Amino acid sequence: MPGLGPAGFRMRPHPRVLEAALAEIERQHLTRERRTVEALGRSDSGAAAAAADVVVDGRRLVNFCGNDYLGLARHPRVTAALRRAAAGWGVGSGASHLVTGHGVEHARLEEELAAFVHRERALLLSTGYMANLAVITTLAGRGDLVLLDRLSHASLIDAALLSGARLRRYPHADAGAAAGLLAEDAASGSSEPVRLVATDGVFSMDGDIAPLGELAAAATACNAWLAVDDAHGLGVIGATGRGSLEHVGGLGADAIPVLIGTLGKAFGTFGAFVAGSRDLIELLVQRARSYIYTTALPQALAAATRAALAVAQSESWRRERVLALTERFRAAASARGIPLGASRTPIQPIRIGSAEAALGASRRLLEAGFWVAAIRPPTVPRHTARLRITLSAAHTESQVDALVEALDRSVSGSG
Repeated sequence: MPGLGPAGFRMRPHPRVLEAALAEIERQHLTRERRTVEALGRSDSGAAAAAADVVVDGRRLVNFCGNDYLGLARHPRVTAALRRAAAGWGVGSGASHLVTGHGVEHARLEEELAAFVHRERALLLSTGYMANLAVITTLAGRGDLVLLDRLSHASLIDAALLSGARLRRYPHADAGAAAGLLAEDAASGSSEPVRLVATDGVFSMDGDIAPLGELAAAATACNAWLAVDDAHGLGVIGATGRGSLEHVGGLGADAIPVLIGTLGKAFGTFGAFVAGSRDLIELLVQRARSYIYTTALPQALAAATRAALAVAQSESWRRERVLALTERFRAAASARGIPLGASRTPIQPIRIGSAEAALGASRRLLEAGFWVAAIRPPTVPRHTARLRITLSAAHTESQVDALVEALDRSVSGSG
Protein backbone atom coordinates (compact mmCIF):
# COMPACT_ATOMS: atom_id res chain seq x y z
CA MET A 1 0.00 0.00 0.00
CA PRO A 2 1.53 3.36 -0.95
CA GLY A 3 2.51 5.67 1.85
CA LEU A 4 0.79 8.98 2.48
CA GLY A 5 3.10 11.92 2.90
CA PRO A 6 2.52 14.55 5.62
CA ALA A 7 0.91 16.95 3.17
CA GLY A 8 -1.34 14.26 1.73
CA PHE A 9 0.73 13.09 -1.24
CA ARG A 10 0.72 9.40 -2.23
CA MET A 11 4.32 8.19 -2.21
CA ARG A 12 4.64 5.40 -4.77
CA PRO A 13 8.08 3.80 -5.36
CA HIS A 14 9.13 5.83 -8.41
CA PRO A 15 11.63 8.73 -8.44
CA ARG A 16 9.29 11.00 -10.42
CA VAL A 17 6.70 10.92 -7.66
CA LEU A 18 9.20 12.60 -5.31
CA GLU A 19 9.69 15.42 -7.78
CA ALA A 20 5.93 15.78 -8.22
CA ALA A 21 5.32 15.78 -4.48
CA LEU A 22 7.90 18.51 -3.91
CA ALA A 23 6.46 20.57 -6.75
CA GLU A 24 2.99 20.32 -5.21
CA ILE A 25 4.28 21.41 -1.82
CA GLU A 26 5.91 24.43 -3.46
CA ARG A 27 2.75 25.24 -5.46
CA GLN A 28 0.79 25.46 -2.20
CA HIS A 29 3.46 27.74 -0.64
CA LEU A 30 4.11 25.09 2.01
CA THR A 31 7.83 24.51 1.39
CA ARG A 32 9.73 24.64 4.66
CA GLU A 33 13.03 26.49 4.49
CA ARG A 34 15.78 25.56 6.89
CA ARG A 35 17.95 28.54 7.88
CA THR A 36 21.38 28.03 9.39
CA VAL A 37 22.37 30.07 12.44
CA GLU A 38 25.97 31.01 11.75
CA ALA A 39 26.72 32.82 14.97
CA LEU A 40 25.12 34.24 18.07
CA GLY A 41 24.78 37.99 18.09
CA ARG A 42 27.16 40.15 20.06
CA SER A 43 26.87 43.66 21.39
CA ASP A 44 28.42 46.49 19.41
CA SER A 45 31.44 46.44 21.71
CA GLY A 46 31.86 42.70 21.17
CA ALA A 47 32.19 42.25 24.92
CA ALA A 48 29.06 40.23 25.60
CA ALA A 49 26.47 38.24 23.74
CA ALA A 50 23.26 40.01 22.80
CA ALA A 51 20.98 37.33 24.14
CA ALA A 52 18.19 37.42 21.56
CA ASP A 53 20.34 38.06 18.47
CA VAL A 54 21.54 35.58 15.88
CA VAL A 55 23.45 35.81 12.63
CA VAL A 56 21.83 34.16 9.60
CA ASP A 57 23.16 34.49 6.03
CA GLY A 58 25.60 37.06 7.30
CA ARG A 59 22.83 39.25 8.73
CA ARG A 60 22.18 40.04 12.36
CA LEU A 61 18.56 39.31 13.30
CA VAL A 62 16.51 39.56 16.47
CA ASN A 63 15.00 36.14 17.09
CA PHE A 64 11.28 36.39 17.83
CA CYS A 65 10.30 32.80 17.02
CA GLY A 66 12.28 30.61 19.41
CA ASN A 67 11.11 28.96 22.64
CA ASP A 68 13.85 30.11 25.03
CA TYR A 69 11.25 31.88 27.14
CA LEU A 70 13.43 32.56 30.19
CA GLY A 71 16.63 33.27 28.27
CA LEU A 72 18.43 30.38 29.94
CA ALA A 73 19.99 28.68 26.91
CA ARG A 74 23.07 30.90 27.17
CA HIS A 75 23.06 31.54 30.91
CA PRO A 76 26.63 31.33 32.29
CA ARG A 77 25.66 29.01 35.16
CA VAL A 78 23.95 26.64 32.74
CA THR A 79 26.79 26.56 30.23
CA ALA A 80 29.38 26.21 33.02
CA ALA A 81 27.49 23.21 34.44
CA LEU A 82 27.51 21.61 30.99
CA ARG A 83 31.27 22.09 30.61
CA ARG A 84 32.08 20.75 34.06
CA ALA A 85 29.93 17.65 33.62
CA ALA A 86 31.29 16.98 30.13
CA ALA A 87 34.82 17.12 31.52
CA GLY A 88 33.89 14.53 34.12
CA TRP A 89 31.41 12.31 32.30
CA GLY A 90 32.20 12.82 28.63
CA VAL A 91 29.84 13.93 25.89
CA GLY A 92 27.76 10.77 25.48
CA SER A 93 25.99 8.37 27.79
CA GLY A 94 27.01 5.40 25.66
CA ALA A 95 23.88 3.28 26.13
CA SER A 96 20.22 3.27 27.04
CA HIS A 97 19.13 3.99 30.62
CA LEU A 98 18.44 0.31 31.29
CA VAL A 99 21.85 -0.87 30.09
CA THR A 100 24.74 1.35 31.26
CA GLY A 101 23.54 4.82 30.28
CA HIS A 102 21.82 5.93 33.48
CA GLY A 103 24.07 8.14 35.56
CA VAL A 104 24.06 10.13 38.75
CA GLU A 105 23.18 13.39 36.97
CA HIS A 106 20.13 11.74 35.43
CA ALA A 107 19.02 10.40 38.80
CA ARG A 108 19.46 13.77 40.53
CA LEU A 109 17.62 15.61 37.78
CA GLU A 110 14.68 13.21 37.96
CA GLU A 111 14.45 13.78 41.72
CA GLU A 112 14.59 17.55 41.31
CA LEU A 113 12.00 17.59 38.53
CA ALA A 114 9.63 15.47 40.61
CA ALA A 115 10.03 17.86 43.52
CA PHE A 116 9.50 20.87 41.25
CA VAL A 117 6.15 19.63 39.91
CA HIS A 118 5.06 17.99 43.21
CA ARG A 119 4.92 14.41 41.94
CA GLU A 120 6.27 11.21 43.47
CA ARG A 121 8.62 10.40 40.58
CA ALA A 122 9.80 11.73 37.25
CA LEU A 123 11.29 9.93 34.28
CA LEU A 124 13.78 11.59 31.95
CA LEU A 125 13.40 11.02 28.20
CA SER A 126 15.32 12.28 25.21
CA THR A 127 12.62 14.48 23.61
CA GLY A 128 9.10 15.69 24.22
CA TYR A 129 7.97 13.66 21.22
CA MET A 130 9.35 10.50 22.82
CA ALA A 131 7.76 11.38 26.17
CA ASN A 132 4.31 11.61 24.58
CA LEU A 133 4.89 8.37 22.71
CA ALA A 134 5.90 6.72 25.98
CA VAL A 135 2.79 7.82 27.87
CA ILE A 136 0.09 7.10 25.31
CA THR A 137 1.46 3.84 23.91
CA THR A 138 2.01 2.48 27.43
CA LEU A 139 -1.37 3.42 28.86
CA ALA A 140 -3.61 2.73 25.85
CA GLY A 141 -3.85 0.00 23.23
CA ARG A 142 -6.28 -1.78 20.95
CA GLY A 143 -9.87 -1.48 22.10
CA ASP A 144 -9.08 1.52 24.30
CA LEU A 145 -10.01 5.17 23.68
CA VAL A 146 -7.68 8.15 23.30
CA LEU A 147 -9.37 11.53 23.26
CA LEU A 148 -7.44 14.56 21.95
CA ASP A 149 -8.07 18.25 21.46
CA ARG A 150 -8.46 19.13 17.78
CA LEU A 151 -5.33 21.32 18.02
CA SER A 152 -3.19 18.85 19.96
CA HIS A 153 0.51 18.72 19.16
CA ALA A 154 1.54 16.35 16.37
CA SER A 155 3.37 14.11 18.83
CA LEU A 156 0.16 13.41 20.75
CA ILE A 157 -1.66 12.56 17.53
CA ASP A 158 1.14 10.27 16.34
CA ALA A 159 1.30 8.58 19.74
CA ALA A 160 -2.44 7.91 19.70
CA LEU A 161 -2.25 6.43 16.19
CA LEU A 162 0.75 4.30 17.12
CA SER A 163 -1.00 2.96 20.21
CA GLY A 164 -3.67 1.26 18.10
CA ALA A 165 -6.40 2.72 20.31
CA ARG A 166 -9.54 4.34 18.95
CA LEU A 167 -8.76 8.02 18.41
CA ARG A 168 -11.43 10.68 18.80
CA ARG A 169 -10.91 14.43 18.75
CA TYR A 170 -13.03 17.13 20.32
CA PRO A 171 -13.32 20.78 19.18
CA HIS A 172 -10.52 22.96 20.44
CA ALA A 173 -10.71 23.70 24.19
CA ASP A 174 -14.29 22.39 24.35
CA ALA A 175 -14.34 20.48 27.63
CA GLY A 176 -18.09 19.94 27.31
CA ALA A 177 -17.62 18.12 24.03
CA ALA A 178 -14.84 16.04 25.58
CA ALA A 179 -17.12 15.13 28.49
CA GLY A 180 -19.85 14.12 26.04
CA LEU A 181 -17.53 11.83 24.09
CA LEU A 182 -16.31 10.20 27.31
CA ALA A 183 -19.84 9.69 28.57
CA GLU A 184 -20.91 8.28 25.21
CA ASP A 185 -18.09 5.77 25.29
CA ALA A 186 -18.80 4.85 28.89
CA ALA A 187 -22.46 4.20 28.03
CA SER A 188 -21.60 2.07 25.01
CA GLY A 189 -21.43 -1.10 27.06
CA SER A 190 -17.84 -1.84 26.06
CA SER A 191 -15.84 -4.08 28.36
CA GLU A 192 -14.20 -1.36 30.45
CA PRO A 193 -11.55 -0.10 28.04
CA VAL A 194 -8.90 2.33 29.14
CA ARG A 195 -9.97 5.90 28.42
CA LEU A 196 -7.21 8.49 28.12
CA VAL A 197 -7.65 12.22 27.57
CA ALA A 198 -4.48 14.02 26.50
CA THR A 199 -4.06 17.73 25.90
CA ASP A 200 -1.47 20.45 25.61
CA GLY A 201 -1.37 22.71 28.65
CA VAL A 202 -0.45 25.78 26.59
CA PHE A 203 -1.15 25.27 22.90
CA SER A 204 2.04 25.83 20.94
CA MET A 205 0.57 27.63 17.93
CA ASP A 206 -2.18 29.67 19.61
CA GLY A 207 -0.72 30.30 23.08
CA ASP A 208 -4.03 29.69 24.84
CA ILE A 209 -4.44 27.48 27.89
CA ALA A 210 -6.50 24.28 27.99
CA PRO A 211 -9.59 24.17 30.25
CA LEU A 212 -7.82 21.81 32.62
CA GLY A 213 -10.27 22.02 35.51
CA GLU A 214 -13.22 21.05 33.34
CA LEU A 215 -11.25 18.30 31.58
CA ALA A 216 -10.15 16.92 34.94
CA ALA A 217 -13.75 16.80 36.13
CA ALA A 218 -14.86 15.03 32.94
CA ALA A 219 -12.04 12.49 33.18
CA THR A 220 -12.74 11.78 36.85
CA ALA A 221 -16.45 11.26 36.17
CA CYS A 222 -15.66 8.55 33.61
CA ASN A 223 -12.66 7.01 35.39
CA ALA A 224 -10.35 8.17 32.60
CA TRP A 225 -6.69 9.09 32.63
CA LEU A 226 -5.82 12.75 31.99
CA ALA A 227 -2.38 13.56 30.61
CA VAL A 228 -1.19 17.14 30.16
CA ASP A 229 1.74 18.03 27.92
CA ASP A 230 2.85 21.30 29.51
CA ALA A 231 5.83 21.92 27.23
CA HIS A 232 5.06 25.63 26.82
CA GLY A 233 3.69 26.27 30.30
CA LEU A 234 6.29 24.92 32.73
CA GLY A 235 8.70 27.59 33.88
CA VAL A 236 6.60 30.37 32.36
CA ILE A 237 3.12 30.60 33.87
CA GLY A 238 1.74 29.98 37.33
CA ALA A 239 2.53 31.92 40.49
CA THR A 240 5.89 30.15 40.88
CA GLY A 241 6.44 29.04 37.27
CA ARG A 242 5.05 25.55 37.73
CA GLY A 243 2.98 25.80 34.61
CA SER A 244 -0.60 25.40 33.49
CA LEU A 245 -1.73 23.34 36.47
CA GLU A 246 -0.56 26.02 38.89
CA HIS A 247 -2.01 28.76 36.68
CA VAL A 248 -5.46 27.13 36.72
CA GLY A 249 -5.13 26.33 40.43
CA GLY A 250 -6.27 23.47 42.62
CA LEU A 251 -5.18 20.69 40.29
CA GLY A 252 -2.99 18.08 41.92
CA ALA A 253 -1.88 14.58 41.05
CA ASP A 254 -5.34 13.13 41.69
CA ALA A 255 -6.94 15.42 39.11
CA ILE A 256 -4.13 15.20 36.57
CA PRO A 257 -2.16 12.00 37.13
CA VAL A 258 0.18 12.36 34.13
CA LEU A 259 2.28 15.47 33.57
CA ILE A 260 4.68 15.80 30.64
CA GLY A 261 7.24 18.56 30.35
CA THR A 262 10.09 19.51 28.05
CA LEU A 263 13.47 20.92 28.93
CA GLY A 264 14.36 22.63 25.65
CA LYS A 265 11.97 25.55 26.03
CA ALA A 266 11.76 27.57 29.25
CA PHE A 267 14.68 25.65 30.78
CA GLY A 268 16.89 26.25 27.76
CA THR A 269 18.53 22.82 27.42
CA PHE A 270 17.25 19.60 25.85
CA GLY A 271 15.14 16.57 26.71
CA ALA A 272 11.81 15.91 28.40
CA PHE A 273 10.23 14.16 31.35
CA VAL A 274 7.08 12.48 32.55
CA ALA A 275 6.01 12.96 36.16
CA GLY A 276 3.43 11.05 38.18
CA SER A 277 3.01 8.35 40.77
CA ARG A 278 5.71 5.81 41.59
CA ASP A 279 3.74 3.06 39.89
CA LEU A 280 3.11 5.09 36.73
CA ILE A 281 6.79 5.86 36.31
CA GLU A 282 7.79 2.27 37.04
CA LEU A 283 5.35 1.04 34.40
CA LEU A 284 6.92 3.43 31.86
CA VAL A 285 10.37 2.15 32.77
CA GLN A 286 9.20 -1.41 32.13
CA ARG A 287 7.01 -0.88 29.07
CA ALA A 288 7.66 2.42 27.24
CA ARG A 289 9.51 1.55 24.04
CA SER A 290 10.65 5.14 23.42
CA TYR A 291 12.39 5.02 26.81
CA ILE A 292 13.75 1.46 26.72
CA TYR A 293 15.13 1.37 23.19
CA THR A 294 17.09 4.60 22.87
CA THR A 295 20.35 6.05 24.10
CA ALA A 296 20.12 8.11 27.26
CA LEU A 297 20.73 11.84 27.21
CA PRO A 298 24.33 12.85 27.94
CA GLN A 299 24.88 13.41 31.65
CA ALA A 300 26.30 16.83 30.79
CA LEU A 301 22.89 17.91 29.50
CA ALA A 302 21.23 16.62 32.65
CA ALA A 303 23.70 18.64 34.72
CA ALA A 304 23.00 21.75 32.64
CA THR A 305 19.27 21.25 33.15
CA ARG A 306 19.73 20.96 36.91
CA ALA A 307 21.47 24.32 36.82
CA ALA A 308 18.73 25.82 34.64
CA LEU A 309 16.02 24.54 36.97
CA ALA A 310 17.80 26.15 39.92
CA VAL A 311 18.23 29.46 38.07
CA ALA A 312 14.59 29.49 36.98
CA GLN A 313 13.51 29.19 40.60
CA SER A 314 16.02 31.64 42.09
CA GLU A 315 15.70 34.27 39.36
CA SER A 316 11.93 34.61 39.26
CA TRP A 317 12.36 38.00 37.60
CA ARG A 318 12.93 36.14 34.32
CA ARG A 319 9.38 34.79 34.34
CA GLU A 320 8.02 38.15 35.46
CA ARG A 321 9.98 39.89 32.71
CA VAL A 322 8.83 37.71 29.83
CA LEU A 323 5.22 38.12 30.92
CA ALA A 324 5.68 41.90 31.24
CA LEU A 325 7.20 42.04 27.76
CA THR A 326 4.25 40.02 26.49
CA GLU A 327 1.84 42.61 27.88
CA ARG A 328 3.95 45.43 26.42
CA PHE A 329 3.83 43.76 23.02
CA ARG A 330 0.07 43.23 23.20
CA ALA A 331 -0.62 46.81 24.22
CA ALA A 332 1.58 48.28 21.48
CA ALA A 333 0.23 45.92 18.80
CA SER A 334 -3.37 46.58 19.79
CA ALA A 335 -2.77 50.33 19.67
CA ARG A 336 -1.69 49.96 16.04
CA GLY A 337 -4.63 47.76 15.12
CA ILE A 338 -2.54 44.62 14.64
CA PRO A 339 -4.90 41.63 15.05
CA LEU A 340 -4.10 39.52 18.10
CA GLY A 341 -5.69 36.48 19.67
CA ALA A 342 -6.65 36.05 23.31
CA SER A 343 -3.34 34.52 24.45
CA ARG A 344 -1.63 36.12 27.45
CA THR A 345 1.32 33.73 27.27
CA PRO A 346 4.59 34.54 25.45
CA ILE A 347 3.19 32.81 22.34
CA GLN A 348 1.51 35.58 20.33
CA PRO A 349 0.15 34.44 16.95
CA ILE A 350 -0.98 36.88 14.29
CA ARG A 351 -3.30 35.10 11.89
CA ILE A 352 -2.77 36.07 8.27
CA GLY A 353 -4.89 33.48 6.44
CA SER A 354 -3.16 32.23 3.33
CA ALA A 355 0.22 30.53 3.38
CA GLU A 356 1.49 32.83 0.63
CA ALA A 357 0.55 35.98 2.55
CA ALA A 358 2.11 34.68 5.77
CA LEU A 359 5.36 33.95 3.92
CA GLY A 360 5.36 37.44 2.47
CA ALA A 361 4.93 39.05 5.88
CA SER A 362 7.68 36.87 7.33
CA ARG A 363 10.07 37.87 4.55
CA ARG A 364 9.36 41.57 5.05
CA LEU A 365 10.12 41.19 8.74
CA LEU A 366 13.35 39.40 7.88
CA GLU A 367 14.37 42.33 5.71
CA ALA A 368 13.67 44.61 8.66
CA GLY A 369 15.94 42.52 10.90
CA PHE A 370 13.40 40.34 12.71
CA TRP A 371 13.20 36.54 12.51
CA VAL A 372 9.52 35.59 12.80
CA ALA A 373 8.50 32.28 11.29
CA ALA A 374 5.47 31.85 9.05
CA ILE A 375 3.50 28.86 10.38
CA ARG A 376 1.48 27.12 7.68
CA PRO A 377 -0.51 23.91 7.19
CA PRO A 378 -0.26 21.13 8.16
CA THR A 379 1.13 22.58 11.41
CA VAL A 380 -2.01 24.72 11.68
CA PRO A 381 -5.44 24.22 10.04
CA ARG A 382 -6.00 25.37 6.48
CA HIS A 383 -6.62 29.10 5.99
CA THR A 384 -5.11 29.93 9.41
CA ALA A 385 -1.48 30.49 8.40
CA ARG A 386 0.13 32.91 10.80
CA LEU A 387 3.14 34.65 12.18
CA ARG A 388 4.06 32.99 15.47
CA ILE A 389 5.77 35.56 17.66
CA THR A 390 7.36 34.42 20.89
CA LEU A 391 8.71 36.63 23.64
CA SER A 392 11.72 35.90 25.83
CA ALA A 393 13.22 37.38 28.96
CA ALA A 394 16.27 37.93 26.77
CA HIS A 395 14.47 40.56 24.67
CA THR A 396 14.70 44.24 25.47
CA GLU A 397 11.85 46.73 25.54
CA SER A 398 13.33 48.55 22.56
CA GLN A 399 13.44 45.30 20.55
CA VAL A 400 9.78 44.64 21.31
CA ASP A 401 8.79 48.18 20.34
CA ALA A 402 10.79 47.97 17.11
CA LEU A 403 9.14 44.65 16.26
CA VAL A 404 5.69 46.19 16.61
CA GLU A 405 6.65 49.00 14.27
CA ALA A 406 7.94 46.50 11.73
CA LEU A 407 4.79 44.41 12.09
CA ASP A 408 2.65 47.45 11.40
CA ARG A 409 4.43 47.82 8.06
CA SER A 410 4.71 44.11 7.25
CA VAL A 411 1.28 42.79 8.17
CA SER A 412 -0.88 45.50 6.61
CA GLY A 413 -2.37 44.13 3.42
CA SER A 414 -1.15 40.58 4.10
CA GLY A 415 -4.64 39.11 4.34
